[in-house]
Amino acid sequence: VQLQASGGGLVQAGGSLTLSCAASGSLDYLAYAWFRQAPGKEREGLSCIGRRGYSTYYTDSVKGRFTISRDSAENTVYLLMNDLEPEDTAVYYCAAVRRLSGCTLRDNGMDYWGQGTQVTVSS
Repeated sequence: VQLQASGGGLVQAGGSLTLSCAASGSLDYLAYAWFRQAPGKEREGLSCIGRRGYSTYYTDSVKGRFTISRDSAENTVYLLMNDLEPEDTAVYYCAAVRRLSGCTLRDNGMDYWGQGTQVTVSS
């Protein structure tokens, strides 16, 4: 499985960005998640979505501002980020894990990782 994250960039505070994670390979039973890592900080799990798209979860820091979705036909997972704050500046990663149901934000529970995409929010 290969994951290709894209969509990062520079945005002003209050703005929006949509990150994409294109998956290829053997994609059966994959749940997906988005993480981020800011300079000097540990990697943080943000949101995840189950293999059928019915289950989603958000960490408190992004709940109400970020929305995760998936397009199974395109094998792509999205993270819509609204009302961005300078504190959201980080490298964002998508990840995937095989599981029958639900999703997880356990960092060490992921089977596959994409490369990061930089998001910078200016004040």
